[in-house]
This record gives sequence, C-alpha cells and structure tokens, in this order.
Amino acid sequence: MQDTIATNLCQAEAFNSQLEDPSSAAVLSLLKTSPKAPQTLTEKIVQRYALGLPDGKLVQSGDYVTLSPHHCMTHDNSSPVIKKFMSIGASEIHDKKQVVMTLDHDVQNKSESNLKKYQQIEEFAKKQGVDFYPAGRGIGHQIMIEEGYAFPGTLTVASDSHSNMYGGVGCLGTAIVRTDAASIWATGRTWWQIPPTAKVAFTGTLPQGVTGKDVIVALCGLFSKDEVLNHAIEFTGSDETLRTLPIDDRLAIANMTTEWGALTGLFPIDSVLEDWLRYQATKVATIHNQKDPEHNSRFTHHTLEALFSNKLKADKGAKYAKQLYLNLSTLAPYVSGPNSVKVATPLAKLASDNIKIDRAYLVSCTNSRASDLAAAAKVFKDAAKNNNGKIPRIADGVSFYVAAASKPEQNTAEAAGDWQAIIEAGAQPLPAGCGPCIGLGVGLLQPGEVGISASNRNFKGRMGSTDAKAYLASPEVVAASALSGKISGPDQYQKPEDWKGVEFGEGDGIKEADRMITADEALEKIIGQLDSIVINAEKEFGTEIEMPTQDDKEKLVSILPGFPEKIEGEIVFCDADNINTDGIYPGKLTYQDYVSTEQMADACMQNYDPAFSSIAKEGDILVSGFSFGCGSSREQAATAILAKKIPLVVSGSFGNIFSRNSINNALMGLEIPKLIEKLRQSFPVPSVHPKRDITEPSQNKESLDSPPPAPLKETSRMLTRRTGWTLTWDVRRSKVEIDEGNGKQKWSVKVGELPANVQEIIARGGLEKWVKAQIEGVT
Repeated sequence: MQDTIATNLCQAEAFNSQLEDPSSAAVLSLLKTSPKAPQTLTEKIVQRYALGLPDGKLVQSGDYVTLSPHHCMTHDNSSPVIKKFMSIGASEIHDKKQVVMTLDHDVQNKSESNLKKYQQIEEFAKKQGVDFYPAGRGIGHQIMIEEGYAFPGTLTVASDSHSNMYGGVGCLGTAIVRTDAASIWATGRTWWQIPPTAKVAFTGTLPQGVTGKDVIVALCGLFSKDEVLNHAIEFTGSDETLRTLPIDDRLAIANMTTEWGALTGLFPIDSVLEDWLRYQATKVATIHNQKDPEHNSRFTHHTLEALFSNKLKADKGAKYAKQLYLNLSTLAPYVSGPNSVKVATPLAKLASDNIKIDRAYLVSCTNSRASDLAAAAKVFKDAAKNNNGKIPRIADGVSFYVAAASKPEQNTAEAAGDWQAIIEAGAQPLPAGCGPCIGLGVGLLQPGEVGISASNRNFKGRMGSTDAKAYLASPEVVAASALSGKISGPDQYQKPEDWKGVEFGEGDGIKEADRMITADEALEKIIGQLDSIVINAEKEFGTEIEMPTQDDKEKLVSILPGFPEKIEGEIVFCDADNINTDGIYPGKLTYQDYVSTEQMADACMQNYDPAFSSIAKEGDILVSGFSFGCGSSREQAATAILAKKIPLVVSGSFGNIFSRNSINNALMGLEIPKLIEKLRQSFPVPSVHPKRDITEPSQNKESLDSPPPAPLKETSRMLTRRTGWTLTWDVRRSKVEIDEGNGKQKWSVKVGELPANVQEIIARGGLEKWVKAQIEGVT
C-alpha cells in the first residue's frame, strides 16, 4: 500500500502544463526513471536501523519506523528505567552489547540514598552483563564518543537530551525517554518518526580566536525563531571550510543543537573525521595493547577501512525542509545570555559593558575535553608571561570550578600541564561529571550572582538560584572572565577592517555572481523549483482539496484489530500556545507515589486553568494552540489526559518529548494548524486573563535536562471553552471532518497516515504493554 501511495503522490506532483512542456517533461521523465528516491544522510542512516520495512521501501522524512539502535545509553536515570523494565515482565536484556550504563549526573552526592542507588544500578549492570562505567569515569556522552560506541554512520540513542552530540562524529544521535529505554532493553527496539531535515551550510573559514562554541552560540541567537525546532540538522560545507572545524568543535556544536531546538545535529563523514578516527585507532593499538592486551576496542584500522571504503553521504537531489547558512569568516566570539540561549551577543559588546561575575565554570560534556582545558590553561599561561612567569590568580571574589568531561581527558590535560595551570590559577577541581551544569553539587549560583559557563544551558534557575544570571561562552572566554572578574576575552580575535557584520540567512550562502554549477546541480535546482511549485500550490489551495485517484480504495489505511476506525467528540478548546507539561500536570504531584486515576483526572490542566476539570467531559477532544507539551519529560502529562478519559489531543504543534510520551502511553495526537486558526477566528472572546508564569518545583529532578516551562502568553480568549464543534477522525481515510454545529460550516482536512507500528502500540495500551506482549509471545 505504501508503494501505491508513493506512486500516486509522484503522479500528483506535476501539473498538466508541466507534462506538456518539453523542458519540464524531460526533467520529469528523469524523475520517473530514477531507480530510487534520493535520501538525506539522516534518512540513509535510519534506513540501516529500521526494521520490518516493505521490500524496496526507502524511508523518508515523516515516516514512522521501528528502530533497533546501534547502542542505547542510560545514566543516573537507569534506576527508573530498571523499574519499568521489571514492571513489563522483562528479566534479561535482549542485546547486552547494545546497552551502555554510566553514572555521571549526581556524582558529588555522597548521601546514603544516592550511593545505594548507584550500587543498585551497578549490580544490575553486572548481573545483566552490560558495559558499565562508574561515577567519576566521566560524562556518559563523552564516554560514548571516546569509547567508540557512537560510531560514524550508526544510529545511537540515550535517555538524555544531549545525545545530539554524537553527530559531531557522524553518528546519528537522538534522545529517548525512559519508557523507550526500557523497551530497547527488553526487545532491542523502539519507534521513531523521522523528522524533517534542515541543511545548515557553513561557508568561509573560522578566524583565529573563534571556536565551535562561538559558532553554535551564534546560531542559537541569529536563528532564534524556532527555525530548526524538531528538525534533524545536517551540517555541510566545503573541505576548506570544514577543515577549520576540528572534531572537538564539532562535538560542541552538535551538543548544543539540542538548545537550538533540533532533534539531531549531524556532521559529514569527511577527511577531518577520518584523521581523528585513525589517530584514535593508532592510540588504542599502542597504548591499550601494551597495558591491556584483552582490551576490546571499537577503534580498529580494519573497521575504519570498511567505513571509508564505502563512505555514507547524502544523495544528490535529497530533499531538505529548509536550508540555512552561516559565513564562518564573518563570525566573532559570542556570548549567550543572560538566562537564554536565544540571546547571543558579540563578546566585544558585553566586554564593554563591564559585567562583573561571581562564578565561572569549565564543566560539562559540551566544552571540558582536553583541548578545552588547554585553551583555558593558555589564558593563564599567557598571563604568566607578564607576571614573572608565575600563573596569576583569578580575580578576588570570583569562584572558578573545573571538571573534565572524563577521566581520560583529565589525564591528557594533566600530562600537558594544563590541568595544573588551571588549578594553580585558583580553580576548584570537581570529579568528572555533570555537576553544576545540571544544578547539582557545589558551586551553584546564589541569588543576585552572575555566572559564566562553558556548558550548554543557561535557563533561569538551572545552575542555581532563579534570581541569578547565567551566561555561556567558550572555555577561553570563561577563563579570561575568571581572571579579570568580568566578562572578557583573551584578545586572540582581531576583527577584519572591512567587517560589516555576520553573514547568515536562508539558502546555501553562495552569491549568484560566484555560483558555478554542474549539470547535476542544475537538474537538482530544477527539481527543487518544481517542488516549490507544488508546495506553493498546496498553500494556495489548502489541504482541504483532495486529489482524485483512479481507485479511492488505494488511499485507505489498514486498521489493526483493537484500533478504532473513527474517533469522534466535541472540541474543548484551550486557547493558548506553549502550554507546558507543568501546565498539563502539576510538578507538585510528579514525584508523589500512589496518585489515583481520579486524582490525576482532577489535576489535569490544573496549572493552566483550574476550571478545566469541571468544563471538560469524558470523550471530549482537547484542542490547543502551538507547542503543546513543551518543557520537562514527565510522562504524567500524557497519562493525566487519559485519566480524564480524553482520547485525542489536537494542536498546531507538539513538543517532541510530549509526542513520544503520548504514543508510549496510548494517547493519540494530531497536528492541524488550520483548525487552530479557524477556532481563533470563530471565538475572539473579549474576556481578558492576565499573563501567568508556570514554574517547575526545585525538587523536580527528572526535568533537569529539559527547558524550563514557557510562560503563557497574555490572551483575550477564554482559557477553556466548550465549542459545540464536533471533530471526527476517520483513521482509515486519514481525514478529519469538522462540524461547526448549529447548521454552520462542515469541512475536512487531510492528516498523515497512522502507520501499523504506532497503531499496534496504542491498541496494546502503550509501549510498556506492547513490550510485555512481545515478551510473552502474545500475537
């Protein structure tokens, strides 16, 4: 059926006038005879790890797929994953080589309860025979890189939002939630919807004194309108350009694509990566073979020969949802903040403002590798030249904290004398781990203080008090700021005389006057123009118009036993954007055990609108604005809606983590932006409600690596409204019908097909029950 639908779509992608025009017809004939649809690098990697695909099926953006990832990493949250694993009836991990466990988040916590938790995780890992790395060994993401678990051309997941970092070495890394992790442990599989792919082209070359951290901080600030939200990113550029971005810089950039809003951040498998990998293989062969002949390394020259003899790359003509560019040659050092990654300011501007700092941090998986420690140490070593050769102390009143990304990275820094220089300058050493970056341990920001960090998140309150200000910068800027006592740099960057500002924008960044394209590129451009015609036509005519086909039955979706063919109910409209997970389910209840279904139903949407519980009824369809379910990873945001006996949520867009939790817990959701627009046109009620902030409780540790809840926008619409409109989702026909009631308009809109694997999870009652059925052999 999928192949038939694909054929129909191809037939519908041209107007008659195009088919009759000789030049257009020539291009279209090439499309018809093409042996396969071109794929992005992201799609190619997913293709390798997708299970149960029909013969000849090439995965594309938007497809739901069942995945068996190359590796799956969990950290301190292994404890709740173990509980879920046990609750579904599993007793043995399906593929012991697939799973990696690390302890890295709360490593400074020596309380009896935390040490007991760590011990239980270690004992479970040893009993199961999976790879385990204890507290103090390093941050899980760094371990995945340096131990070769995150390998180029593979798909690797972790129960942490900064899994994007693996893209720095050409590995498609993405985050999962704990239910997914339990599923992978039990069955080796989970599900994923392939996101739209954004191509980010780098041009020029990175100037001296500008780092990978500056690149990603600038990207977050320059493209701050959610341009890459819920996208997969593929970074591209010429060989000359990419050679100015070493692997450690790429890791920092890929790591913070999470803060930029993306689900992945993938660099190409190129000569820079090849040089780095061959160095790793040589190092392993010489060092480990001498000390540990039995060491089982994933870095071998034999493996690398196979990798580079058939280098994976995007096909010519691959379709990207959008293209952005940044000219590295025009970039200067940047600083993020305060308290937002969407605020990025050139260092020179902030330095002129004389912003005093109280604390500085050289920590995290983003920027505390040996090269980062060397960059920071150089600031102090250079200052020593003007201090009779003695390392100067940091400024009075400043506290400076340093933690390596891993023990091996610290060992390398110690061998070079860099670690000692930083400590001699007055830094307080911390164990290799997350620590202050995640708001755990010593050195947290106090009320009224200002901090600058080489980490990845400066959300309000993340690194301490909500009344503090946090900035993000490169390791050398952090060190220079600690030394001077105010935000400043080491003055390694020299602004070009003809500098006119940072060059960035949409497209590939190549000026038309400088453009020389090949025949293949010309064909690709024409194909892109045809795609634009189709997209513009869809926008012009709307999605309500259905393309006729020779056989309407070809469009029908197969419905699995136990899954409803239609879902119908009255629309209850919660007219607000950015309703986050704390608005849906209060944080004060998140860590309370034994909350009954009735209590969950009463608490549903309580922080958004206390009246919701009395307005909404069983069987209603909840419709809200855009970015519904942003914020933390709590699964109760989905289960509370189910407790209210609401079977379907519709929004303009969902937070990705909410979407995953919804499917995992058998709550269905649809994105229909047009419905939101029509509801807002029909119900412009004058009732005014003041702007309110939804805040996370400090004890809500499970959302520590998630963005803070977004404030509700001031709105003139009622918070919760019974509309009298009826929504009917015809699952078989992938169509939603809206009846506006009282003899008013009836209309319909096409929605995406609900694939069989997602139907099966929902029909079973969620991912846990689906996994349990797999274990028990239920058909």
